[in-house]
Amino acid sequence: MARSGMFDKDHPHYKWVALSNTTLGMLMVTINSSIVIISLPAIFTGIKLNPLEPGNVSYLLWMLMGYMLVTAVLVVMFGRMGDQYGRVKIYNLGFVLFTLAAIALCLDPFTAGPAAMWLIVWRFVQGIGGAMLFANSTAILTDAFPANKRGFALGLNQVAAIAGSFIGLILGGLLAEIDWRAVFFVSVPFGILGTIWSYKSLHEVGQKNPGRIDWLGNATFAVGLIALLTGITYGIQPYGGSSQGWGNPWVLGSIIGGVALLAAFVLVELRVKSPMFDMRLFRIRSFSSGIFAGFLASIGRGGLQFMLIIWLQGIWLPLHGYSYEQTPLWAGIYMLPITIGFLIAGPISGALSDRFGSRAFATVGLTLVAATFIGLLLIPVDFEYWQFALLTGLNGIGSGLFSSPNRTSIMNSVPANERGSASGMAGVALNAGSSLSIGIFFSLMIAGLSVALPSALTNGLAAHGVPASVATGIGNTPPVGSLFAAFLGYNPIQNLLGPTGVLSTLSHANAATLTGKEFFPALISGPFHDGLVVVFIAAAVMSIIGAIASFVGGGKYVHEEKVAEEAVVDQESEEVGAARV
Repeated sequence: MARSGMFDKDHPHYKWVALSNTTLGMLMVTINSSIVIISLPAIFTGIKLNPLEPGNVSYLLWMLMGYMLVTAVLVVMFGRMGDQYGRVKIYNLGFVLFTLAAIALCLDPFTAGPAAMWLIVWRFVQGIGGAMLFANSTAILTDAFPANKRGFALGLNQVAAIAGSFIGLILGGLLAEIDWRAVFFVSVPFGILGTIWSYKSLHEVGQKNPGRIDWLGNATFAVGLIALLTGITYGIQPYGGSSQGWGNPWVLGSIIGGVALLAAFVLVELRVKSPMFDMRLFRIRSFSSGIFAGFLASIGRGGLQFMLIIWLQGIWLPLHGYSYEQTPLWAGIYMLPITIGFLIAGPISGALSDRFGSRAFATVGLTLVAATFIGLLLIPVDFEYWQFALLTGLNGIGSGLFSSPNRTSIMNSVPANERGSASGMAGVALNAGSSLSIGIFFSLMIAGLSVALPSALTNGLAAHGVPASVATGIGNTPPVGSLFAAFLGYNPIQNLLGPTGVLSTLSHANAATLTGKEFFPALISGPFHDGLVVVFIAAAVMSIIGAIASFVGGGKYVHEEKVAEEAVVDQESEEVGAARV
């Protein structure tokens, strides 16, 4: 009689075991991409480090972007290694690394700068494990499910991937209230469960694509993408007399050098015998269109996430009676409609795309996302919550309509022996888009704030007794300081005025007003809306371009490999027979 334990490789419903395990893996990876964002104030307080001091800003940036950067850079390489050595083998190793890193993060023995470096390094290691999981999970599912049932499976997996980034915001806020180490410890029991489960239940059913490791391709891609993403992220830091760092020679050199190396990567891949990534896959219209649309959607989604956090934490929540210390938790809670909308639309669209194809769902989804960006511009900065909930919920529905069918379209369009590489490239589009959104949208917001915030801040401080020289100096401070303070749940005026010693010289009434819940939100509302116009119009344009790309990608398409498909059908018949026995 066939065995049917949950941890059994001979489980009669193997494809569902694979789906549940890889969904757990994707949830872990993407929850950890955002869980730190909301919990950064508690983490920095716990390790006794002020991230807004000039010498500590790099710690802040690397805590924000390090994990996503490592995942984005390595996901294609591990996808290709999955094609070569076995997708399950690389995936299982990813669970091990991810779990070990989670344990190490909980055990940080230091304080201040050394503690921050410990966390950054182990987040890098966790990102390596995450890249292994991310690169091979969808390939494992594509191997396990026949073409006419992949939409639902890949849709659920993709829902877990993107919903995880929103769940992480809520979970980070809740756990940070308990203890900052709990933010990292939450991954430990699930990591141990997932590791044991994957090693005992998953096995190789896909085709391998053996060959030598493409060292030159790996090197040019990794160094090029790191340089490009790092340069763009550091572009938001002030340089010289400018509010941003785009004139910094180091930033320019990183971006130009990164682009040059990525161009060299393309040339290398077109010439080597066993490329890290077969660039000829981009000749497949469904694949190239899906990757491009997914990349643009990821940038827009990441930008929305960061802007809504600043909007809620820096303005709306304080105006509605919440202290700055409470805002990280409640920002995550008030963003729940996005997650709910996504969880509703994602699985449904994935299942329906099996029958009707991906084009209509993906195109309509990104068009709806673009419309919600415009809608968010039309509501007041101090909105009625139902307006915000409706628009963000519709944004989540639009993202769900797009994401699942888009990933199904990408994975169905490639040959069986290239599924690991294709999954890796789709992962790059998702993770690189999220990383780029930090630099792109913060820069656009800073550009919008720079027009009106300096004079508003100077005049507002002077009107409440701050000496003109101090008020002018703070007014000329680059807006990135105020943005990061609001983003981290710090009191922005307290953070700006505290080091000057002026607060202790003011009357109690003026000091209370300046550091209260209404002064900064009322001050920044107008300039912030100016910045939102720039940010959300850019995001809407990206979404429309992505919708066009989805439409151009064509209707239902599955790469024809009769032998492979017959093998899957035969395997399914055997599974049914085993179940009956």
